[in-house]
Amino acid sequence: MRSIGEMARDSGLGVSALRFYDRAGVLVPDRVDPASGYRWYAPEQLEEARVLARLRRAGMPLADIRLALAGWSGADADLVRRLLQAHLRRLERGLAEARGEFSTLRALLDHRENPMTASPRTGTVRLSLSAPRLASALDAVRFAVGEDPELPMLGGVLFDVEDDALFLVATDRYRMAVARGTCAGHGGGREQVLVPTPLVDAMRALLGDDEPARFVVEAGRVTLEAGERRVSGQFLTHDFPDYRRLVQLPAGRRVVVDVPALREALETGPVRAAGASEPSRSARDVSVLATADDGTVTVRGDGDEDGNSVGVDRGFLLDALAAADRDRLVLEFGAAPTAPLAVRRTDDEGTFSLLMPVRLDD
Repeated sequence: MRSIGEMARDSGLGVSALRFYDRAGVLVPDRVDPASGYRWYAPEQLEEARVLARLRRAGMPLADIRLALAGWSGADADLVRRLLQAHLRRLERGLAEARGEFSTLRALLDHRENPMTASPRTGTVRLSLSAPRLASALDAVRFAVGEDPELPMLGGVLFDVEDDALFLVATDRYRMAVARGTCAGHGGGREQVLVPTPLVDAMRALLGDDEPARFVVEAGRVTLEAGERRVSGQFLTHDFPDYRRLVQLPAGRRVVVDVPALREALETGPVRAAGASEPSRSARDVSVLATADDGTVTVRGDGDEDGNSVGVDRGFLLDALAAADRDRLVLEFGAAPTAPLAVRRTDDEGTFSLLMPVRLDD
């Protein structure tokens, strides 16, 4: 007999998924302890669980999974084959429809990018900045820069300036970091320049002393000067996403956390493997966070989550805590577990990061 934890480990289904399929009557444990309610699975149920895991990864509907497992356990190969073929046809139709929609969207994008109507590229920009403050802002966002070669517009840090306000922004889709600063010398309308990652790192290495820094964009190049030191390179011509729209989130529940204690809880606490809902990402450890009535944040074990728990990539959250560089931070939980988790400084509302949640039903 296998415990539910052993079955989860050997089958590829999480504990919460096994509990869900038990409640749904799809994969019912062979025995349930009447006193503790603990589930035990018979040896022959492992094969069914592995089949179930594959059907889930293929996106088969629950009703069909139920029939397929019934056919599998009853050696009804014809029923299983017909269900697999029907699901494959659905997937192929869905793919054809998605290709049609993407084709229409590409045509709309081509129309929007017509040179006759396109907005001009970034003009000349000259800014005076505090070197330490710029270094701090770069440190606050660098961890969130994208590395996907298919999305080159995310492969750098956006410098967004308007009047005397400067925002630095980076995102890799799964997380976003924003840092607010001040500048002098611009005093004009909004300008944006996307600085590629290698140049960002070279700029950060240049900044050290408590001295003014000069940031210049001109003739397709961006230059940073600090004292006698200078670094320059071409900026990216891709359009960065409208981050202002992405950070407009409904207010959530805010909890002030002790960062060293939370870091220790994350590093030593339980984790679960990320599910199959994000096939483009490699497997990552997920921490499940929950807030107690007294305002504390706890890291919960696999299968111990409730409807208010939020799953986050543990490494990403540790990165965000380190980038914020504070002993006390605010974690803002959205109104629903599907909302991003915000990591905010207590002393600066304009510098924060957002982490996309990880589904806990996988």
